[in-house]
Amino acid sequence: MADLTVWKFASPDGAESVLTKLADLQKQHLIDIKDAAIVTWAPGKKKPKTKQALPLTSLGALDGAFWGMLFGLIFFVPLFGAAVGAITGALSGHFQDYGINDDFIKEVRDKVTEGTSALFLLTESVTLDKVEEAVKADAPELIQSNLTKEQEATLKEHFSAAE
Repeated sequence: MADLTVWKFASPDGAESVLTKLADLQKQHLIDIKDAAIVTWAPGKKKPKTKQALPLTSLGALDGAFWGMLFGLIFFVPLFGAAVGAITGALSGHFQDYGINDDFIKEVRDKVTEGTSALFLLTESVTLDKVEEAVKADAPELIQSNLTKEQEATLKEHFSAAE
């Protein structure tokens, strides 16, 4: 079963720093990262910057459409107000099919704000205590949404970067 996790950091560069640490942990087989994306929100900016952290050719990587739609729903749709309410509802319902519910989206939206950063990870096997130990100095806040095998398969079927 895959996990979609969001690690929130109190600084705009925290997510980038921890991704490097997690890459080292992956070499030790303490975490299996299938895909990753980073959100950085610099102080004084109205919206965050987002980027996919792994090459699209990575085994198990999702294409940019998944991250784009998820980040749009979390960070950019609220900026447009009620005019896009119907679209927001449709997208939100679409993501629930993948195990990403409204509470998860709201929690991420409320916690990842100006002056912070976040690391979005799609992982499989994780030795959580070892990973938490390795990143605790960076003081991340973990937000988690577990995906069932069926939801993971649906997610990969609809958004896989592999052809």
